[in-house]
Amino acid sequence: MALSTDGTRKIFTAKDLLQAKKRNDLLKIAEDKGHHLKKQRRNLRYEDELYLLHAQMVNLQQWIAKHKMRVAILFEGRDAAGKGGSIKRFAEHLNPRSMRVVALTKPTDMESGQWYFRRYVKVLPNPGEMVFYDRSWYNRAVVEPVMGFCDRRQHERFMVQVPEFEHMLYEDGICIIKFWFSISREEQERRFASRLQNPLKVWKYSPVDRKGQELWDRYSFYKEQMFSRTHTPFCPWTIVRANDKRTARLESMRYVLSLFNYTGKTRAKCSLAPDPNIVVRYFRDIDQSDL
Repeated sequence: MALSTDGTRKIFTAKDLLQAKKRNDLLKIAEDKGHHLKKQRRNLRYEDELYLLHAQMVNLQQWIAKHKMRVAILFEGRDAAGKGGSIKRFAEHLNPRSMRVVALTKPTDMESGQWYFRRYVKVLPNPGEMVFYDRSWYNRAVVEPVMGFCDRRQHERFMVQVPEFEHMLYEDGICIIKFWFSISREEQERRFASRLQNPLKVWKYSPVDRKGQELWDRYSFYKEQMFSRTHTPFCPWTIVRANDKRTARLESMRYVLSLFNYTGKTRAKCSLAPDPNIVVRYFRDIDQSDL
């Protein structure tokens, strides 16, 4: 096998590159030379599937805009569960004029004295718009009580009010999709370590993240309370098993696409049926990664 000028192994020669007209040709040449490139093939399959799903998301967005629908997609889960990365893949090819990403910071002093849902009401989807929430009003269901950012009375009031709040939104015509991205404790620890080593992602790590590892069981308790009290027929919870980030992204996109009968859906060149081993409606005895 030839070496490049920096001493690394080189699979393809200049002649190989000239002969290949498609990337599949390069894969065939590599295989003929005894290099199966399993990782590269897996990456290419992911990129191909993501491209086809992106095309369907564009079709869906145009249909939602045409019919003046209002769609809110909530991404919840423990820290490092892959919420932000999934939202990025959902939104990266959509028209920003009819799409928003909402990631609210902690409440101001004034907001803290207002009705809890008020600041979320202000960022609900407008007619013809899709809104992706990187965490949502469900901060008060899990993160805030675990970290001591709200007291027991505030938490209980929220748990009583949130089904009523969501029912009002549902009756007003807003479609709410609630995702919980579920990862194991070991996978969360691995992702934290990766963030600390990556200068482009180190900003994502905070002392709250480390505290979340220490309070894992407390998170689990409040998470299960949230599911049991806020999983409703009109706003159900959907669990995404997210230890594999790429699979979680593809399957959550498939799930959203599967919910709407938009124009062009029947001509899709990819499967729009989510894997039931990855995406599943919440029920009490479900096998979750982050219990």
